[in-house]
Amino acid sequence: MKELPTPTFALSPLTPSSLLRGSLHRRDERVVTQAAPDVGGIAVSWARHQDEVREAQRLRYQVFAVEMGARLATRLPGHDVDLFDDFCEHLLVRDTATQEVIGTYRVLTPVQAKRVGSTYSDTEFDLVRLRTLRSRMVELGRSCVHAEHRHGGVILALWGALAEFMQRNQLDTMVGCASIPMLHNGLVSGDAAASIWQQLQKTHMAPIEYHVQPRLALPIEQFDSTLLIEPPALIKGYLRLGARVLGAPAWDPDFNTADLPMMLRIADLPSRYRKHFGG
Repeated sequence: MKELPTPTFALSPLTPSSLLRGSLHRRDERVVTQAAPDVGGIAVSWARHQDEVREAQRLRYQVFAVEMGARLATRLPGHDVDLFDDFCEHLLVRDTATQEVIGTYRVLTPVQAKRVGSTYSDTEFDLVRLRTLRSRMVELGRSCVHAEHRHGGVILALWGALAEFMQRNQLDTMVGCASIPMLHNGLVSGDAAASIWQQLQKTHMAPIEYHVQPRLALPIEQFDSTLLIEPPALIKGYLRLGARVLGAPAWDPDFNTADLPMMLRIADLPSRYRKHFGG
């Protein structure tokens, strides 16, 4: 098994040097939680070896390429791999009965974003207005859950581990691209994305000083933006947690999605969620 690379920059001068991946996790760290009784147990952990990252990449390929039809330029068949993976922390949720990875997130820390030169979101948006936040900002990405395990327990487990990670490493801002599939009612169309954007820009926009611009904008004017469509479950979850939209969606032709830039600051978490996630 190949150990994950250790970055050259320490995350904090107070962090012990014996930790992995930018001094973020103890070697024996494993958080275990129970889902609802009818779906059995789930265990949450951070990938410690390359083979564990490969498990996450296989799940991502299954969801994004096989299920959603994304065109992935991957060098490893059956895996979703890109240049950011080697610089990210990979959060895994396993079914304790089968040990199968059923959910994953990847997290790019400020130190690792400096090493790779940008975030994934920088490739889709001009994030210059977020420059003052970057020293305490992480990027979340490649979120997915196995089709047979899309229940609240998996999402809560992921978010609980993320909140603890943010608190421990003194980070206060999360950003990322939240995807809206272009496929709606069996047709490939931007109507759903355009309509969701029109709704959210009226109710959930971030302050103007944090607005960003898409590099390849979804041509909103070409679509019907008057449909009454609910956002995808993940976006609704972000909004309940206090997330805000940073600007108009970008079009990702490879994943065939409209991507909304979103930001969640720990200070904006509703009190009930702040208590649930440990303060």
